[in-house]
Amino acid sequence: MADEMFELMTRIYSELTEFKAELKEGFNTVNKELKSIKNDVRGVKEDIVCLENKIDDHVKTLYDGYKQTYEKVTDLETKVDNISGKVENQDVEIRVIKGGR
Repeated sequence: MADEMFELMTRIYSELTEFKAELKEGFNTVNKELKSIKNDVRGVKEDIVCLENKIDDHVKTLYDGYKQTYEKVTDLETKVDNISGKVENQDVEIRVIKGGR
């Protein structure tokens, strides 16, 4: 009976040792995967920052283009208004000239 108890204890010890080794290996694998995920996340963060910078530059460029277009349209409206006023004056002068005959 003592031999059986010793054998049982030896088998339990052996299984616990194997289980401990498997756990250690599992933890090592999980740690490696976590490190890999952290690196991936860090890379994604850097990519996002680059994209944000590019988007900011593009938005500024688009705003500048919009501003220039708005200024040109405003200038053209002013010129059209001036020309329209001159045409109205000439219409009045033509009526006066034709009415004077």
